[in-house]
Amino acid sequence: MVHVIDLEFTGVPNSIASFLVETNSGPILIETGPYSRFQILEQGIRNCGYQLDDIKHVFLTHIHLDHAGAAWAFAERGATIYLHPFGQRHIQNPERLISSARRIYHDQMDTLWGEMKAIPEDHIRVAGHGEEIQIGDSSLKAWHTPGHAVHHIAWQLGTEVFAGDVAGVKIGAGVPVPPCPPPDIYVEDWQQSISLLHSLKPSALYLTHFGKVLRTGSHLNQLEKRLLNWAGWIRPLVESQIRIEDIIPLFEEFVKKDLLENGVSPELFNTYEAAAPSWMSVAGLVRYWQKRMDSPH
Repeated sequence: MVHVIDLEFTGVPNSIASFLVETNSGPILIETGPYSRFQILEQGIRNCGYQLDDIKHVFLTHIHLDHAGAAWAFAERGATIYLHPFGQRHIQNPERLISSARRIYHDQMDTLWGEMKAIPEDHIRVAGHGEEIQIGDSSLKAWHTPGHAVHHIAWQLGTEVFAGDVAGVKIGAGVPVPPCPPPDIYVEDWQQSISLLHSLKPSALYLTHFGKVLRTGSHLNQLEKRLLNWAGWIRPLVESQIRIEDIIPLFEEFVKKDLLENGVSPELFNTYEAAAPSWMSVAGLVRYWQKRMDSPH
């Protein structure tokens, strides 16, 4: 059984989720969210009938702070943390990860994300592409799915997939959108990852932002279309060497118009912005095009 735990990030419901999976060997946690929401996560785990110390296995889709920021707190309690090989050194020594985030969030860093500590190597288990990890009666298969992040894994459990950010953000009855923060956005890789997800024919996708999606094929098609649309919109501005700070308000208006015209209410749009701020996608997509111009993939 899968329980969706709403971490109510910045007090906004349905923006960041953690998932508790029950097995005959105890609970598995997929995603931890940031440490700033650890008390909410703890209460969610209790609501499922478990305590923090019952969590011995934590699976991360990637190491961005909204997905992995509280992983260290479970490692301190003896849990094993499962992740992509490219994420290991940053989890063991998070100084660079924290410094990078602080350059983006400045004085909001601690409020948004909270503390992040190093995780010792003996509490880390990296997963190869296609590797299966057995926990009790449950088997999770790791699919390396770059595009949003080079250290991204989609975890398959039976016919369902915990897709992190590679399957995008979809709030409530809204539309799928691609979160594109720096530094690892690469559109072609993301398209290949979407193709991989299609090939799995999942009965459901679990999105960290937010919850369970059943119409998986349509969802992935819409996500890819919007990814290409957003990237294509930004390209000529990058080629014209428009400054990022001048692109941001234009892109924010473009995204808002896109979502509102596709049935997203103003209230729901605010939740989208809490889960995946459109201003952050500017830096990621600009960096993508600059890398493409400097060195074609």
